[in-house]
Amino acid sequence: MSPQTRSVLFALITIVLWSSLAVLASFLVHIPAFLQLGVALTSCGLVSLFTWRHWRVPLRTLAVGIGGIFGYHYLLFMAYRHAPMIEATLINYLWPLLIVVLTPLYFREKPLRSYHLIGALLGISGAVLIISGGKLELNSQYLAGYLLAIGAAFAWSNYSLACSKLRAFPSAAIGGFCLWSGLLALSLYATEQWLAPKAVVLSLNDWLLMIAIGAGPLGAAFFTWDIALKNGDTRVVGALAYLAPMGSTGLLILFTDSPVRSTTLIAMLMIIASAVIGSWELLVRRPSARAGHQGGAPATTPPEQRYKQCQPAQVEQQ
Repeated sequence: MSPQTRSVLFALITIVLWSSLAVLASFLVHIPAFLQLGVALTSCGLVSLFTWRHWRVPLRTLAVGIGGIFGYHYLLFMAYRHAPMIEATLINYLWPLLIVVLTPLYFREKPLRSYHLIGALLGISGAVLIISGGKLELNSQYLAGYLLAIGAAFAWSNYSLACSKLRAFPSAAIGGFCLWSGLLALSLYATEQWLAPKAVVLSLNDWLLMIAIGAGPLGAAFFTWDIALKNGDTRVVGALAYLAPMGSTGLLILFTDSPVRSTTLIAMLMIIASAVIGSWELLVRRPSARAGHQGGAPATTPPEQRYKQCQPAQVEQQ
C-alpha cells in the first residue's frame, strides 16, 4: 500500500470516528463540556499507557500536541458558551479549508492548485448548508464567540500541519498529548466547580459513553488523523475532512429524531463533490506518475521508519 493510499484510508477512518461524536454526545447534554472532554481524553491517555516509552518527545512537539488537542477544544467549547452552537460550529468548520490554504506556507513543494481551492470552498459551502439547514444569521452581539470559533479553526489546522512538518515522532506519542490535555480539562472543570459549585450526577451509562468517546472520536481518531497527515498530501486530507459533518448528520438521522431535509441531501452531494475535486490529482494520476511524483506527496519513507532512523542521533545527543 502506497503512503498516499494509506493516508486516504486513515483519513476516512478518522472521519467515521469523528462522525460518531455528535450521536454519542447527544446522550450527554446534561454533563458539563469540560468534564466530558477531561474524562474522554484522560481515558484515552490511560489506555495508551502501554506505549509510554514513545511519549518522550522534544518539548516543542509536546507543546504543539497539547496546544492543538487541548487548545482547540478549549476554544471551541468557549465559543459554544458565547455564541449559538450552529454558528460557532459552522465557523469552526473553516479548519479543513485552512489546512488546504495554509499548506503552501508549511510545505513550499506543495503549491495550492485551483482544484484544491474549489474543492475546499465547495466543502465549506456544503458544511454551511448541512449544519444551518439553509438558515444562517450572524449577530454582532456574539462576536466574542465567533472569534473564539475562528481561533479554534486556526488552532486545529495549524496543529494538523505542524504534525506533518515537525521532526518525525511516533504516533503513539499522541497518547501522552491526550493524557495531559485530559488532565488540563479536568483541572479546568474542577476550577469552575470551585468557583460556582453545581451538582452533577453521573450514571454508569454516562461513564461508559464518555469512555467510548475517549476510545473513538476523541481517542483513536487522533492517532489515525496523525497517520493520515504524515503519510499523505495535507491538501487532499483537508478536502476529505468535509465528509465529517456529512457523516455526522447521516448518523444523527439514523439514530435520533433528526429530520431529513432537501437541503441536507443537496449539501451531502456538494460535500462528496468537494472531496472528489480536492482529491483530483490523486484520482487522475497514473500509477507510474504516482511512483515518481514528488511535488504533491510526502516522502515514501513511513513516519515510524523515519522516527527509528532518527534514534541513533538522539542517543548521541543524550
